[in-house]
Amino acid sequence: MLQKTNRLTLVEQVAMQMEALIESGQWAVGMRIPAEPELMDELCVSRNTLREAIRALIHAGLLKTRQGDGTYVCSSSVLGAALQRRISRTNVVQTLEVRHALEREAAYLAAQHRTDEDAAAMQACLQACELAAEDNDNQAYVAADIQLHQAIVAASHNDILIELYGHLIEAVQESVSAVHKPGNQAIYLLTHRQVIEAIIAREGEAAAASVHRYIEDSKQESAGGNGSSKEILL
Repeated sequence: MLQKTNRLTLVEQVAMQMEALIESGQWAVGMRIPAEPELMDELCVSRNTLREAIRALIHAGLLKTRQGDGTYVCSSSVLGAALQRRISRTNVVQTLEVRHALEREAAYLAAQHRTDEDAAAMQACLQACELAAEDNDNQAYVAADIQLHQAIVAASHNDILIELYGHLIEAVQESVSAVHKPGNQAIYLLTHRQVIEAIIAREGEAAAASVHRYIEDSKQESAGGNGSSKEILL
């Protein structure tokens, strides 16, 4: 049962409890939250109080209502929701600049903290990229490339960096799709392989330098294709 305090209204307390369920993963992204009667009984609150709390979380970007279907979790945190709204107004070049900052640091940290399991995961992702390129399957290549970047970030063992990168993954996917095309994949496979080899060898500076190279290649590809000044909604 909720405990009343002098600082927070009942609506704020309910919203905070629901937000905690979302951030802890008990209510995962894509999940439909329990029906109103169930939540009212569990929280011991009125329908109006519950609905106000839900409206607050919808406004924050954590929940969304589907007419006639229910209310669903659409972001794992308020930060993630805010980033997603901001990303919707950016372009490929700006996304690449942010990727440069995050992925360069992730590669450097991964070289210091990676485990044998991390190394095996990165090598498996790289192999999946190579197989997709051999099959000329660009969709599979993009998917494997995203998994490779996530594996590198995970190997950093920096929880904040991992969470932040996870919130940007849709933008990362759009930027990868925009610049990785059949015919230029060999260039990226080379630099990606260099990143992985440097991380496994625990050579942080070399890993960071390889990230810099593939981001610069991506910027040039973006400029040569749609042009760096043209805004591409992600």
